[in-house]
Amino acid sequence: MRRRQGRADAYEEFAAARAGHLYRSACLLTAGDTHLAEDLVQETLGRLYVGWGRMSRVGNPAGYAQTVLTRTFLTHQRRRSSTERATDVLPDLPDPGGSGGDTPLRLTLLQALSRLPAKDRAVVVLRYWEDRSVEETADVMHVSSAAVRTRCVRALGRLRELLGENLDEYARP
Repeated sequence: MRRRQGRADAYEEFAAARAGHLYRSACLLTAGDTHLAEDLVQETLGRLYVGWGRMSRVGNPAGYAQTVLTRTFLTHQRRRSSTERATDVLPDLPDPGGSGGDTPLRLTLLQALSRLPAKDRAVVVLRYWEDRSVEETADVMHVSSAAVRTRCVRALGRLRELLGENLDEYARP
C-alpha cells in the first residue's frame, strides 16, 4: 500500500513540475490552439499515469513525456475528422503575460507554424523549441535521420517564405 502511495506521490510531483512545459510545447505543436494543447497534455499525462509503475526503467522521464506528447499530437493529426476545416486566420487574443511588445511577433510565428504540415511543425518544435538532436527527433517521430533533416530544411524554407528574412518588423511595438 505504501509503495502504491509513493508512486502516486511521485507521479503527482512529476506532473506538477512538467505540465507547464508540456503545455507550452503543445501550444507550439498545435500552432496556438490552446484548447487542443490542453487536451494533448491531459492525454499525455493520462498515458504517463497508466505506465508510471514502469517509469523507473526510463532514464529521462521528462524526455519520455515530450515523446509521448509529440506522438499524441501526430496521432491526433492523423485522426482529424473530415468535418473539421483548418483556417489560416487567428483571432485577436489578449496578451496573457502582459509582455506587450512581443505579441505581434508571437501571433505571427503561431500563424506561420499553423501553415506548416503537422509533421514539419513537429520537427520544428522538437529541433528548435525542445533543442533535440536529429537522431532524438527521428526516434520520437519514427522516421530516419535523413527524413528529419529533409523536413527541417523544407519547414524552415517555408517559414522563411511566410515570414521573410527579417523578423524585426514584427518585434517592434
